[in-house]
Amino acid sequence: MNAAVPTSTHASFPVPEFGRGVDGMVVARIGDAAYAMIPKAKGGHFLGSGWRLTRPLSDWKRSDFYDHGGDLADEAAFRALVQEQAEHQGEKAAIVRQEFRAHANTPWGPSQGAVRYGEGVVFHTTSGHGGFHLAADRNARVHPLLRNAGGWYEEDSDWAAVAVALPDLFTGFECRQAEETLRHSWPDAWEAIHGRELMPGESHVRDGEAFARAHAEDWVVISAIYSDHQRGFTEVVATQAGVERPTPKNAASLSTPGSTKSAASASSSMKRAMPSMTARRASSAGGAGQGGDEPQGGCLICGRAPARGRGWGEGP
Repeated sequence: MNAAVPTSTHASFPVPEFGRGVDGMVVARIGDAAYAMIPKAKGGHFLGSGWRLTRPLSDWKRSDFYDHGGDLADEAAFRALVQEQAEHQGEKAAIVRQEFRAHANTPWGPSQGAVRYGEGVVFHTTSGHGGFHLAADRNARVHPLLRNAGGWYEEDSDWAAVAVALPDLFTGFECRQAEETLRHSWPDAWEAIHGRELMPGESHVRDGEAFARAHAEDWVVISAIYSDHQRGFTEVVATQAGVERPTPKNAASLSTPGSTKSAASASSSMKRAMPSMTARRASSAGGAGQGGDEPQGGCLICGRAPARGRGWGEGP
């Protein structure tokens, strides 16, 4: 017989306070954490974060918020995200995590602070980076495709292997972030754990592999900058198959009217027959390497995940 399982609620979860700031901006507060639905210049909204704003919500201004926590479809999406953060904070408060001083050397330098998540699971911070260290028995629980022999897992993305292996030590929000990181960064491991192949659109890495196969014979733009030589133009560098190390044989630079965004989008899959734009071979690998490649990903320990905003820490 199938029995319905009631949804669990926790009285300890903080209750978000919603309101409108200056100029009607939708805002919310959860304890010391502040959030805003900030309008974008060309329409739409994104999530902004603030910290310890003690003034009434009606006095909050755009300048009180920093960070870009990802685009928001509408007010309902904003409220759902804030509620998710409230549940995350409530769960985190219920988890026993002990801060202590650890005299330890890490792959990122001497430990300057440590948090014990559980027996044999310690997160270390250093002057420049941080991450988890797992005792041998804990490390053995990490999936073989994700396991690091020394038990060290840096905070930007490797931490996800720890959360997937030891979910009882993390909040539901943290586990969802770990699942997302695993899916986008290590699709082979994700597929092995879940026993199915990822579909198009479910993994950045898988989508990148499919793009590379589909455009192996094409010219692909790998960087774009505003032109210093022709006003109103954008200079782009394209390589055959999008290889990251341009050479005089496989690269070409072009100038095209319009913004960097439109130029990169319009030229992202150029055929071998170059379009009728001003084009010239790159004189050297160094000359072709100009441009604005943007790094992907973010530190999920400090919460600066590009898609979802704050995750782990609510402080600045």
